[in-house]
Amino acid sequence: RHQCEQSLINLKRDYIDLYYFHHGDFGENDKYLDDAIEIMYKLREEGKIRLIGQSAYNHDDFVKLIPKVKPDAIQSMASALNDGIVRDGSPTRKMLDEYNVSFVAFGPVAQGLLLGKYHQGNPPQFDAGDHRANAERFKPENLAKLEPKIEKLKNKFGPSNQELSRAALQYLLFYKQVGSVIPGFRNLDQVKSNLSGMDNPLTEEEFNFIKNLFVE
Repeated sequence: RHQCEQSLINLKRDYIDLYYFHHGDFGENDKYLDDAIEIMYKLREEGKIRLIGQSAYNHDDFVKLIPKVKPDAIQSMASALNDGIVRDGSPTRKMLDEYNVSFVAFGPVAQGLLLGKYHQGNPPQFDAGDHRANAERFKPENLAKLEPKIEKLKNKFGPSNQELSRAALQYLLFYKQVGSVIPGFRNLDQVKSNLSGMDNPLTEEEFNFIKNLFVE
């Protein structure tokens, strides 16, 4: 409650549109979960928030929490490289459909991988302590496996950041359960790339091309 009310003061807002539980950890045996849900519902009843969100990183958390929290939206990492949360038949997808919950995807360009930003000869250089430094996806052998797929993506949609960004973002938005994507940006050009394909959704053929391209 305090964090929400302080945020309203800091933001000079009367309400927050979407307020998240930002992880699935509610203590040992979820001992804080019921109290947290009660407070969240009261904040909504008081008009301080409009929608309740639940962020987590795996199916187990979502399957456990969606029936209890009854969020309006859930949030997790997703991209064409890893869209298991919203794929047909996945545990979380079943919950999204059953409870009519919207999905918000962050990391939709897979930290630049779907833009062809990195390859075996140009692996990313991360600062000491950066959590991405030891990520499997950035190891040279995995970048080498990804390169031919990115080339096929470029041949299909075009080689520019704008064209590849459109493919990556609109791929997720093709799923009816996906209400929004949250691409990162560090400069104005990246913002423009993210926005360039906003009004240009994929055809079903384009969607299936990407889906089949990244099937393991």
